[in-house]
Amino acid sequence: MWKKYGLLLGGIGVSNFGNWVYLVALNLLVLDMTGSAAAVAGIYIIGPAARVITNLFAGSVIDRSDKKRLMIASDVLRGLLILLMPFAGSIWLIYALVFCTNAVGAFFGPSSTFVITKLVPDGDRKRFNSFMGMMNSGAFVLGPALAGVLILAFGTTWSIFLNAVTFFICAVCISLLPAVAVERDTEETRFGWRMIRGDFSAVRRFTKAEPFFFRIYLLFQVTLMVAFALDSQEVTFLKQDLGLDDRQYGLIVSITGAGSLVGASLAAALSKKVSLQMYIAVGMAMTMAGYAAFYSSSGFWTATGSFIVLGVFMAFSNAGYETFYQRNVPTSLMGRFGSLAAIFQSALQILFTLVLGLAAEWFSVQGAAIGFAALALLLSGVLAISVLDRRKAGYFGAETA
Repeated sequence: MWKKYGLLLGGIGVSNFGNWVYLVALNLLVLDMTGSAAAVAGIYIIGPAARVITNLFAGSVIDRSDKKRLMIASDVLRGLLILLMPFAGSIWLIYALVFCTNAVGAFFGPSSTFVITKLVPDGDRKRFNSFMGMMNSGAFVLGPALAGVLILAFGTTWSIFLNAVTFFICAVCISLLPAVAVERDTEETRFGWRMIRGDFSAVRRFTKAEPFFFRIYLLFQVTLMVAFALDSQEVTFLKQDLGLDDRQYGLIVSITGAGSLVGASLAAALSKKVSLQMYIAVGMAMTMAGYAAFYSSSGFWTATGSFIVLGVFMAFSNAGYETFYQRNVPTSLMGRFGSLAAIFQSALQILFTLVLGLAAEWFSVQGAAIGFAALALLLSGVLAISVLDRRKAGYFGAETA
């Protein structure tokens, strides 16, 4: 059993490490090619735009396809596209490759959620998701450092090639997994607007039929997107309000990643002892308390302590939510729901980031961020009350019986 878990964790984990190397190397490649910070910023606009456009129809394809083969194809195509980037002769060709890479990647996430749900038994999912969080945290902590070493030793081009290889490794690991049965509740209709519209209707019917699940989903995602908007102001706050230098900022980011790694380890260790409701309720509330404390801090040590709390408890909330999602979204609908959810999340993140940015200009970075953090803390409290409702214990599986 743990062999297939190892293949899932290893394949996706190696790919996550590669993504950090690729991100740093691609930034340097574009900067060296153009000398423009705006050109580098374009990467961060094109990627989300590609995912939003592709997610309009990706779910329809995913739910009608073999998800394991789709994951393999996605990895192989992304690897090939990334291999081409160092040979691109213009910034526009690089942008085109970035767009295609992100578009292809939109098929991987919902497919992997389906495969994990089918291959990992219900009783093991919380622990497995905690280990997955540990891999992601490890990539966050070590990935940029590894990128720096590789770029110094081999240069930008070879670092990008390394990322392409990690996708091929992930594809090999996924190919070694057991076959996953294809589940469909969809009609085999011709691909087009009518099919996509019908799939939108299927997702809407599900959300109407499961109002409690949808309430938890909305509360969790809205709270999380407020937190992601707060992330956009952390550098400005640390350097302008707290007067920290680049070295201290880098140290805080590394410590936060280490906190996430510790939190994910604790979440895995406590998976059989702490209920799923507590993972979500306490995890999210303490995460938002960490944000509020961070933007209320007055110096390096209080900011660092706040980020440690944030990193530890976010690991619990993420593992809890992933498990809740896997238990309550029908596997036959995961592709469509996940793809449409990604569009909703991206739109919320853009909206909240713009509003927070404007508020920071009108008032102050610290004042606007504390206001947003207070909103997130309030939403996490409502989420905790909803999750801990004993009448809804059935949504959280046998652990609460």
